[in-house]
Amino acid sequence: MIELLKLYFIQTGFGWVIIGAVFVVTVSCIGSAKGILISSSQAAGILSEKPELFGKMLVLMALPGTQGFYGFICAIMIALRTGIIGGKLTIPTTVGVSILLIAICAGVVEYLTAVIQGKAATSAINLTGKQPEEGGRAILIPALVETYAVIALLISILLITWLTREGGLSYTPQTIPLPGF
Repeated sequence: MIELLKLYFIQTGFGWVIIGAVFVVTVSCIGSAKGILISSSQAAGILSEKPELFGKMLVLMALPGTQGFYGFICAIMIALRTGIIGGKLTIPTTVGVSILLIAICAGVVEYLTAVIQGKAATSAINLTGKQPEEGGRAILIPALVETYAVIALLISILLITWLTREGGLSYTPQTIPLPGF
């Protein structure tokens, strides 16, 4: 057990990368679920009186769910760029820890923007419920929050790409046999 911990966390950054990938997708998805709960709870009240607005409410209820997908994209990007998927590469510990920090930051931003977007969507849901003709404009309220979720995803992708390219932060890909793979 100690030898595996040394291999994955001290001699290489493989363990840190795995933790980062799991963290970003888990936290992002939890935030999306919470954001959808917030927005759909509000929509349920409106729909109980005006069921004909379901089509307009659906988009507003689902919008906070995008952050879960962004976390998934980030985790896949980490896995592809570090060799978790498609190869067995040695990841320097500094790169592994750096990717873990990127994943933590991205996961926190995606979580918070999903929750905040759920709250913003409730405003749009209320506006649409009172003035259905304003549904198109109302979507802009939560969409503005989406901007920051996208920025977090893009900067994460750029940093992960930079860290894992040859010449980035002393990264030199090497193939090593990993136990159990």
